[in-house]
Amino acid sequence: MPPRDYLFVFAQAHDEFRIPELQSISELHGFTIDFSHYTDPLVRKAAVKRPFMILELEGDAHAKLLASRCILIKSIYELYAQGSTYDELHEANKGVRTRWEQYVSDTSFKFTVVGYNHRLSQRWQRNVIESFSYMDFLGKIDMKDPDIVLGCFEEYENDRRPDGSRNIDGVFRQVYFGRLVVEGTARSLIRTFDVKKRNYFGNTSMEAEISLLMANQTQAGKLIYDPFIGTGSMAYTTAYFGAFVYGSDIDGRQMRGKGNSICKTPGIIRAAAQYDVVSRIMDLCTFDVTHNPWRSGCLFDAIVTDPPYGVRAGAKRLGRKKVREDRPPPQVPRANPDEPYIPPTKPYELSALVVDLILLARYLLKPHGLLVFFLPTVTDSYEEVDIILSLCEGMELVANSLQDFGTWGRRLITIRKIVTNDYPPPTFETVGSCREGDDHTPSHKDFREKYFQGFKAVE
Repeated sequence: MPPRDYLFVFAQAHDEFRIPELQSISELHGFTIDFSHYTDPLVRKAAVKRPFMILELEGDAHAKLLASRCILIKSIYELYAQGSTYDELHEANKGVRTRWEQYVSDTSFKFTVVGYNHRLSQRWQRNVIESFSYMDFLGKIDMKDPDIVLGCFEEYENDRRPDGSRNIDGVFRQVYFGRLVVEGTARSLIRTFDVKKRNYFGNTSMEAEISLLMANQTQAGKLIYDPFIGTGSMAYTTAYFGAFVYGSDIDGRQMRGKGNSICKTPGIIRAAAQYDVVSRIMDLCTFDVTHNPWRSGCLFDAIVTDPPYGVRAGAKRLGRKKVREDRPPPQVPRANPDEPYIPPTKPYELSALVVDLILLARYLLKPHGLLVFFLPTVTDSYEEVDIILSLCEGMELVANSLQDFGTWGRRLITIRKIVTNDYPPPTFETVGSCREGDDHTPSHKDFREKYFQGFKAVE
């Protein structure tokens, strides 16, 4: 059967994340999505800002797989027709009678008419439904549990007309018509993983929707590692999707959380129990990622993390900010020998951290494994080369999606290991680029200082 057009109805959130999420989940299940309606990059860029996209799939089964896993999908319809007027739409719909005539004789049905950027009057909705009378459906009208749902979507340009007045029914940009294949079920997970309802969380915990999107980018491999696990936001979602998770952090207090003599269970484990994924948390360890214990590579299917970049918590590594070469570090006796020793730390500059993270991923990932992480960038100075120059041999950029906060944003970066040969562990002595002799300054360099100076030039 040749591919058919399907109308994807999306939630109006994180629009740049849509296509990477679709491509990731389709790759996970071994099928492709045809984006032939959006071959022009400018058309595709404009399309992701709108609530609808027309994509080609081989059948309903693939649509159902996507809707069960993609967080940003609200529903998927088999597209019968579209037009800039109802005359165009009806003409096109009559031309594909073979697609819907099987439902004419005895199928219970329901019509829905929805406006985007405009609330339609009841009278207009009724007139639209009656305009489809030529379809001659003979089955029962069932508003509660119909065999099929036929949907008509009117897309208005803005919620107001250019002169400021309200939109008029029927004066739309485009109208679509089709049969409901599946409602998106994955969006309900946003409520399930709501941070406010979590047993344990901190001020750096990732919001539920974003952590779910990150989990989908990893394709939830068999074994996943988070080197900056913090309070475990990515661990819960990836474990829920079927992965076994290993986590580490330089600060064990983040993983443990507050407890008392009765409750010694780490906070991450307490929260994992809430989601019934405790058995999938392999282990939690405290160490500096630049002094890691990994003695062999090619261990993990994916690495997913949100490195600390300084807005709420700055990145740290072991060491002292200032070292006097003419004297050894002072040996300060602890007042209470039973208290755990907390070694000194120094700042870990973001651009160096990113390069080190990619080199570590190349060492630890299995062939074709994925690295997924957030990278903050300054809006006015960001260039695509910022990320390209951070890549090392054997690692390829797969996706780069922006969550825009105005003067700055954070980019969800997905990188794949494309080689099968082994690489040595990183030395963690990089300076922000994998290219020898490169003097380009990426927009994320010294991000913490730029953020607190309001993104003025750093002196």
